[in-house]
Amino acid sequence: MADVLSQNEIDALLSALSTGEIESEDVGKDEEKHKVKLYDFRSPQKFSKEHIRTLELIHDNYARIISNYLTGQTRQNVKVKIETVEQITYEEFIHSVQNPTIITIFKMAPLSGTIIFETNPQFSLQVIDVLLGGKGNRKADTKEFTDIDKNIMRQVTTGMISNLKLAWDSVLEVEPEVEAIETNPAINQTLAPNDPVALITFSVEMNKRSTFINMCLPYLSVEKILDKLVVQYAFKSDNEASIAESREKIEKGINKVDVEVIAELGTANITVDDFLKLTIGDVIKLDNKSSSPIKVYVGNEECYYAKPGVVGKNTGVMILDITDKEVNGYEQ
Repeated sequence: MADVLSQNEIDALLSALSTGEIESEDVGKDEEKHKVKLYDFRSPQKFSKEHIRTLELIHDNYARIISNYLTGQTRQNVKVKIETVEQITYEEFIHSVQNPTIITIFKMAPLSGTIIFETNPQFSLQVIDVLLGGKGNRKADTKEFTDIDKNIMRQVTTGMISNLKLAWDSVLEVEPEVEAIETNPAINQTLAPNDPVALITFSVEMNKRSTFINMCLPYLSVEKILDKLVVQYAFKSDNEASIAESREKIEKGINKVDVEVIAELGTANITVDDFLKLTIGDVIKLDNKSSSPIKVYVGNEECYYAKPGVVGKNTGVMILDITDKEVNGYEQ
């Protein structure tokens, strides 16, 4: 309802019209400006800002999860970070990716339809080179991926996609299932050209090289669960029971993360000639005494001092102390 003008305001407006200070056409223009909103019918905005924000939070967590996964697979320090979440058309996505590239098509029940996970050639060839014993310096070229390349990348992307279950756990229980892998984006016609999709782009830093991977999430896939993609409902609650339940889910999710634990008995330096002459029964002298505590690494970080021994029929270690005393503050 429009604001009601006072008598003084009406008199001032009539006076301005009679003196020519303002034109009658100008009256109400400012109000009309606020009412008019540009809208592109060729690219309707299906995802609201709340939906985009929630997808960003989910996949920011996903980026950290697959960072650990790729680090374990490649035995190199891999950092994955979410860059953008935006709505585009499916046609724009297909035209933006390289050819050839690795496109993994998968379903994620209860979401309907298919979702696309694209790893560009630079990232794919780098991972393939590392897994085949190289240093990850293989240069990207325009040659078609071989069947061996596809099989290797299918295993890697299947592992990455399976981690979506953990990332989505706070919002919805999903079951990712890989269907196929393609290299030519032009022949992949899973959606109509003008269908809206959420394009989620990640940057991947490995071996001082930065590459990108993309996830194409169609609007049709999440249309039925849009009510769950609202930040205040998905991640916030004033109810203590809900907070406790959310905390339990987070702890449960963290407990599932696999980490590599290494107990280092000691180190030794020998020449290549001595190494080649080693035979069964030879003894290598370490720089650590048998009575001294050994170091235990979690991932690449030195975390504990321990004592080696036997647990039943297996070898094991007993934790003696924490390497960094400041860790106690975080654990409490």
